[in-house]
Amino acid sequence: MVTISNNVALHDWEIQLSAIRAQGAGGQNVNKVSSAIHLQFDINRSALPDSYKQRLLALNDSRISKDGVITIKAQQYRTQEQNKEDALNRLAELIRSAMVVQKARRATRPTRASKERRLKAKGLKSQTKSLRGRVRD
Repeated sequence: MVTISNNVALHDWEIQLSAIRAQGAGGQNVNKVSSAIHLQFDINRSALPDSYKQRLLALNDSRISKDGVITIKAQQYRTQEQNKEDALNRLAELIRSAMVVQKARRATRPTRASKERRLKAKGLKSQTKSLRGRVRD
């Protein structure tokens, strides 16, 4: 069971884990040990609240397919247990990040003093550049 928040948790039946061989440079166990974890989580079949499902499906994330299946591949660590833990943590973090509400931006205008500072800086830069020209007698 993966805990997302105080009242939301993912059950084990909702998460499909499979062990696969990790990619990358070789080593003694590279062709023998399946230490990477392939995690799949179907958003539509899960017991998540509808608000969570809608926000997750609205995310523009390459890990979420058009069918609403989240796929995470964890192969950073050498052991299967550590990769499993990493994949579950990444899934929980993805779900938590979908629930963060972005603060609405309010349009503001520049102050008169900031406009004057900008124009003064532009004038100084223009004067500096005009002095770089050819010297005439």
